[in-house]
Amino acid sequence: MPRMQHFGWFFARGFGPQGWGRPDWDWGYDWTRPDLYQQSVRTLEQAGLDLVIAEDAISLGNPSTLDLRVRQTYGGPKHDPLLLAPYLFAATQHIGVVPTVNAGITPPYLAARQASTLAHLSGGRFGLNVVTDVGSARHVGAAPLPHDAAYDRAEEWLGVIRHLWHSWGEDAVVADTDTWHFADGERTDGSRRQGTYFDVTGPLNALPLADDPVIVSPGGSGRGLAFAGTHSDVQLALAPLDAATVRGYRSRIAEASAAAGRAPGAVRTMFVVKPEIVSSAAEADRLVDASRHPSDEDLLVVAMGQSSDLETDLTTLDLDAPLPAGLFGDHVSAGTIRGLVGDTPDAPLRALLTRKARKGRLADRTGFVGTAEEFADFAEELGDDADNDGFILSGDLHPVAVTRMLADLVPVLRRRGLLRREFGDGGLRANLADF
Repeated sequence: MPRMQHFGWFFARGFGPQGWGRPDWDWGYDWTRPDLYQQSVRTLEQAGLDLVIAEDAISLGNPSTLDLRVRQTYGGPKHDPLLLAPYLFAATQHIGVVPTVNAGITPPYLAARQASTLAHLSGGRFGLNVVTDVGSARHVGAAPLPHDAAYDRAEEWLGVIRHLWHSWGEDAVVADTDTWHFADGERTDGSRRQGTYFDVTGPLNALPLADDPVIVSPGGSGRGLAFAGTHSDVQLALAPLDAATVRGYRSRIAEASAAAGRAPGAVRTMFVVKPEIVSSAAEADRLVDASRHPSDEDLLVVAMGQSSDLETDLTTLDLDAPLPAGLFGDHVSAGTIRGLVGDTPDAPLRALLTRKARKGRLADRTGFVGTAEEFADFAEELGDDADNDGFILSGDLHPVAVTRMLADLVPVLRRRGLLRREFGDGGLRANLADF
């Protein structure tokens, strides 16, 4: 019997113009209104996905790349996904909703209170995707931090938040309707947490929680993996998806988790994929062959997307020269840089962009173009050979994008026993733990 997998959805454009640059836009949905997202998330829940994660970037980027980020909506505009969450909860009953929150921008007391409120409103279906982005620092009058220091701050931030979530004792809420005695203030913790980055005094002005909200984190650097092993419930993972790499990645997360004194399997490692599901092997071969010889115009499109992700303008560089030394600042994710340069940092930019433009076949494990049956073969293989926890599917949160990816995939995955058919009770944490 195949090993059942967890599945989620990452809407990588964030709370922004879903469908822009694709024919999907002509369906006429208004991306600023909730209907588009509510219709999409209902489909995800019907499909049996455990959670939907909303990307976010508070800043439009540094001045040198701002135009690149907004010209094709690679990096903005974006509205606040935290404020979209209640609309998604109102449209669904089981799926978890996980907006991105920047640990360097949102004060921990405010974040703790917002998260507690949304966890109560959703019956435990709320989670936080914690990021350490430092490019937004100037918007709040702060200096940017180096990569590892940003993780130090995020650890302190999350420690303060958890302290606040537990600042009411188990018996602090009396709720005696005979005497109208609601709570005992002496059983709350008003202590002060003073650290390197934050100085916060409790208790939190919100009801205590039965369970902490689920914490999701990205980041493939050594520091990022250590953060996930110590603090996260789900690691949003990016890596080549062969069995050996998946086993190695999961092993590093397990080691970090054990070093933090956590139980084996405390962190669900879920790999981000963007499969292109097509109707036949012949169509998959056609798409892959067409991607092998990109034009300079095709490469410019890839360079614009990479420039947004890397907050570094690649479009003005010589395509036939290597990347200049020192091109990327300390604030740029090491994993994102590695995703572009791989193990060939001295290769000309043309070669790097051509590699990013090239598609591969699911059938031979060189990429993610293939039929639903081929994706199911791939998922089953990683579940059996690498004990994989699951996948985060990536795309716009748009009804057309969701249906395009899932219409053929869901029936095949369910017939194979790889995808849940129903949910239990207990919210997002229970969803992630029930098999």
